[in-house]
Amino acid sequence: MNFRINIQLQKERNQIDYSSKLLLIGSCFSENIYHKLSYFKFNAFSNPFGILFNPIAIENLLTNAVNEKIYTEKDIFQLNERWHCFDAHSDVSSSDKNELLGNLNNKIKSTHQQIITSTHLIITLGTAWVYRFIESDNVVGNCHKVPQKKFLKELLSVNEITASLENMCTLIKDINPFVNIIFTVSPVRHLKDGFVQNAQSKAYLLAAIHQIVDKRNQLYYFPSYEIMMDDLRDYRFYTPDMIHPNETAIQYIWKHFLEVWIDEKSVSVMKEVSAIQKGLAHKPFNPKSQQHQKFLLDLEQKITSLKNNYTINF
Repeated sequence: MNFRINIQLQKERNQIDYSSKLLLIGSCFSENIYHKLSYFKFNAFSNPFGILFNPIAIENLLTNAVNEKIYTEKDIFQLNERWHCFDAHSDVSSSDKNELLGNLNNKIKSTHQQIITSTHLIITLGTAWVYRFIESDNVVGNCHKVPQKKFLKELLSVNEITASLENMCTLIKDINPFVNIIFTVSPVRHLKDGFVQNAQSKAYLLAAIHQIVDKRNQLYYFPSYEIMMDDLRDYRFYTPDMIHPNETAIQYIWKHFLEVWIDEKSVSVMKEVSAIQKGLAHKPFNPKSQQHQKFLLDLEQKITSLKNNYTINF
C-alpha cells in the first residue's frame, strides 16, 4: 500500500541558468530558496526590505522601488530606542535615524536596478491577514511591536489580493517586460492567526494567484505549499515549533524546484560548485602539509575555471 502521494511536476520554459538574474521577495520561505540558490552561486538577490508576509506589503515595496521613492523622516518612527519603518522588517531597523534612512534609500535604488535587470522574479506570499495602522490607514509590512490597539487586523479578500498581484505584475512589466514572475505560497503555517484562519488565508492566496497565472505572459506558479501539505504531509517534516518546514522538507521542495526551473546544463555546473563549496568548508588536520597545499591549489584552479566559463563569484 502506498502511504504517500508523489507529486509529478513538469518542467517550465524560460528556465534558470547561470546567466539568469534572480530577485526573491516575500515570506521567510523565499529566504530558504534564496539560500539554496546562493549556495550554488546563482546570481540571486533577496528581500532588500527584509521578510514581507502579505501581498500589500510586497506590492508597496515594488511600487516604491519602481518609482524610486525617497524615504524621509516622515516615513520612519522611533520606538524602544530604535528607528523603524512600517514598510520594512525589523532587521532593517537601526539605532541611528540617518543610518536607517540611508539604508532604505540605498535599498530602493538597488531594488529598482534588480527589477530592471532580473530575468526571474520569485514572489512568495505568506498570509492574507494584514495589519492596518489606524493613524495612517495604511497596511504595514511589520508592526515593530507597536501596541496592537493601534492597528486593525483584516483578512484581504480574494479580489483584493488579485488586484494587488495584478498591480505588481503591471508595475514590473512596465520596466522589464521580459521578466518571468514565479508566484508561490509559503508552506509556513501562520498558526498565531488560528488553524481555521490560517487555512482560509492560504486558500485566498491560492485562489488569487490562480486568477492571474498565465504562462503566455510569463506568469507562473510553483506549488511549494502543495508539496508540503499533500506530498510530505507529516509533522516529522517540521521543525520543533511544528510551524516551519525543517531542512529535510526544504531540501525536498528545493529538489522539485530544481527539476522544474533549473536548466539541465546548469545541474552539472551545480555539482562542480557543490564540490568546491565542500572543499572550502573542509577543515584540514594539518593546514601546512604539502597534501593540503596541493588540495588548495586544485581548488583554486577549479574556481578559476568556473569563473572563466560562467558568471559565478566565490
